[in-house]
Amino acid sequence: MFVCMQSIAAIEQRFVNDLLHLYHADEIKHLYYLLVEDRLGWTKTTYLLNRQTPLRDEDTRWLVSALSELLTAKPIQYVLGHAWFMGMKLAVSESVLIPRPETEELVHLITSQHNKHATGPLRIIDIGTGSGCIAIALKKALPTAHVYGLDVSEDALNMARQNAESQSARIDFIHADILEWELVFQHEQRFDIVVSNPPYITTAEQGDMHRNVLAHEPHLALFVQESAPLLFYEHIAAFALHHLQPAGDLYVEINRYYGQAVSDLFRKKGFVAAALHQDMQGADRMVHAKKE
Repeated sequence: MFVCMQSIAAIEQRFVNDLLHLYHADEIKHLYYLLVEDRLGWTKTTYLLNRQTPLRDEDTRWLVSALSELLTAKPIQYVLGHAWFMGMKLAVSESVLIPRPETEELVHLITSQHNKHATGPLRIIDIGTGSGCIAIALKKALPTAHVYGLDVSEDALNMARQNAESQSARIDFIHADILEWELVFQHEQRFDIVVSNPPYITTAEQGDMHRNVLAHEPHLALFVQESAPLLFYEHIAAFALHHLQPAGDLYVEINRYYGQAVSDLFRKKGFVAAALHQDMQGADRMVHAKKE
């Protein structure tokens, strides 16, 4: 246990000693700073200038509790209860994936093509909305749009509703399984944009993933069977073919190893101009296709 009234620096060293089997020292120091920032509201400069400052007992206990959670490989976002996405502070729990920078790029791709040139209010549906990050970001960027968020998990939808309310974003949420879309949507329902970041990591790739993802993030939102890596893209494409307006747009995030396969799938389904886009690391990460 920590001794009361230890300095910021002394507790930081305890974090480093205890977490070195999970993270590099620089990563641990960054995680510790994020905790101190969240608890005390300090900037990085204030933190560096006050590293020898003794902590109050209640702050020490809070950090001890956070360290205990980190020792289970829980991601820092779940420890804090929030993650940042497109400048928004969104609540997260183990019922939803942690929003990632690559998904911000998907939002940027959509908004760059649908900003001030729309002739009327867009109808957008986000399939597998999770925390609601994509749907909420699109609503804030395209405020006249009518945005829907669909998810099979009621727990995820509760988190998405909380985030939409905190961001003053009006989203219509739908509790449904996209694999059974024909049972859910009215025949005449149409959208201008279908977007999805579906499960796309194959079970064979689990060995390459950090323990904190495998142990804590929802497998329902992460993994597909090795035998059917394009399962969700098949159903999303079928849904989009039926429910997109003519010349409507389909955007998906993808497994970097299946970019060409997803593009080919969309073309075979009848979409035109299926374009593969890379992320900031140069990996295949997004496909944009248009309905005829």
